[in-house]
Amino acid sequence: MIRIGIDANGGDKGVTSTVPGALRALKEFPELEIVFYGDENKIKPLLTNMDRISIVHTDKTMDMGEKNPVRAVRAGKDSSLCMAMQAAKDDEVDAVVTSGPTQGVVMAAHVIIRRLKQMERVALCPIIPNMDGKGRLMLDVGANVELRPEHLGEFAIFATVAAKEVLNIENPTVGYLNIGSEPGKGRELDKEVYEYLSNLEGINFYGNIEADQVIDSPVDIILTEGYGGNICLKALEGTAKGMGKMLKQEIKSSIGGMIGYLFMRKALKRFAKRMDSKEVGGAMIFGINKPVIKAHGNSDEYAYYSAIKQAIKMVDSNLIEKVLEKLPKKEESEDDGE
Repeated sequence: MIRIGIDANGGDKGVTSTVPGALRALKEFPELEIVFYGDENKIKPLLTNMDRISIVHTDKTMDMGEKNPVRAVRAGKDSSLCMAMQAAKDDEVDAVVTSGPTQGVVMAAHVIIRRLKQMERVALCPIIPNMDGKGRLMLDVGANVELRPEHLGEFAIFATVAAKEVLNIENPTVGYLNIGSEPGKGRELDKEVYEYLSNLEGINFYGNIEADQVIDSPVDIILTEGYGGNICLKALEGTAKGMGKMLKQEIKSSIGGMIGYLFMRKALKRFAKRMDSKEVGGAMIFGINKPVIKAHGNSDEYAYYSAIKQAIKMVDSNLIEKVLEKLPKKEESEDDGE
């Protein structure tokens, strides 16, 4: 059986999306067990039965607007998020799915579950849509502001294994997000990263790609540091939302537009589905000892179900063990406890 810990209280919608999403996953996956960490009084009325379900009660939740994630994790050990993370550390669950605040999730995963000793940083890695209908991995998009070439190399190795196991890509290619495609482009750091990745064993390095290639990407993995990656991701999300609003305005602006919509309705729905983050789940936290999926804060039932499905695949493929086999061995170091 695969045991998934659910931060039931977390996110903008709490149990109204996390519980139905988990129940949907239970119907599809007979090997799945769900452990809810959350308010039992709110969870139980939403359940039809208790088959393969257990509840660990807490009415504490990490606030979505939390400004100090370090303090929130250390002072909120009884929050639903931290309790789910502790259960993963104690091997009571195989993975954690949460739609809690991003920095709180990253910090809790880092402090409680702990970072892999063969990696010096953790990364936030969503699956982003692409023109060919196949997802692309993009990391880091917010866990780190500054990274060294060797950190990005570790991310590239982790993502290469994940692309094989989660996206079923036989020989994933890695591209580095830069201001130009030529090797000499960018800051001094960017040039160092290019040189480092070019000589790194265990990855198929394509070279630099530019931001206008992200949704029509020639590579399977888009590598970047957290600051630029976060800006790029939010620009993509904002553009997609803006285009949707403009399209609705144009359709409603004339009778011809409304008539045209009737003929294009099915095609537009297919387009919306290709661009919908609900279809792929959430962002994976790379570099942690257990699979952790960060679903979007406003995830509905279907989006949360997709995130659970993603976690199941990570557990079922033994992703963490396979990553450890590929990462360079390092000397034992003291636990940083950040």
